[in-house]
Amino acid sequence: MSQSPPTRALPWLEPGQAFPPVETAWGAADPAPGLLAAGGVLDMPTLVAAYSRGIFPWYSSGQPILWWSTDPRMVLEPSAFRLHRSLRKTLQRWLREGRLEIRIDQEFERVIRACAHTARDGQAGTWILPAMVEAYVRLHQAGLAHSVETWLDGELAGGLYCVNLGGMVYGESMFSRRTDASKAALGALVAFCKAQGLPLIDCQQNTAHLTSLGAHLMSRADFCDHVRTALAQPSPPWKFLPVYWQHLLSDDGPRA
Repeated sequence: MSQSPPTRALPWLEPGQAFPPVETAWGAADPAPGLLAAGGVLDMPTLVAAYSRGIFPWYSSGQPILWWSTDPRMVLEPSAFRLHRSLRKTLQRWLREGRLEIRIDQEFERVIRACAHTARDGQAGTWILPAMVEAYVRLHQAGLAHSVETWLDGELAGGLYCVNLGGMVYGESMFSRRTDASKAALGALVAFCKAQGLPLIDCQQNTAHLTSLGAHLMSRADFCDHVRTALAQPSPPWKFLPVYWQHLLSDDGPRA
């Protein structure tokens, strides 16, 4: 009778220790494909080093910090974003009626805390733990993490937060208090990336919802190559101008 190969030991990181090569992450035959290492800290140098190498933290309460580099990686090219007809009509109506405003970085901490408390299908808890919130607030204060906020009728109705290093955008999480509010924030991020010439948004996890929006899988090797190139580019000015909607609502890109 054949036996499954033993699971490789997971590297344990001490604070300040360099990450192992992403190619050493657990593979398809291991219990958690894409898991690279455990331990370390969530300080700014460690997070910047992680994102610069195609690595991200993701863990639950009671676990050590877990670091991942999945293969393949889910990515969204803004040019391939599928704007569903119903959302297009909703955005056009909100804008026509003067009810919708997109703001960037006005309420970052409110956004990340709202993401942490949003229930997810198939998840009993949240991975955005207090230590994660504190770490990404520090990234935001350093100009490396940003919130894209959907304000409806003068109230914060939804939004998302992301990390930006050079020309690379890493999507993290979204929340919504009103129908389509988080989708509006994602649409605004796509429009922003188009306006700024940013060709790729990292989505990390493969989900059917992201696929329906035009996201696709990219090999880890190709993703890391893209990251290295994007890091050499300057970061864009994080401000959303209403004219950016034209990049989403008036183009000839994919529709659904």
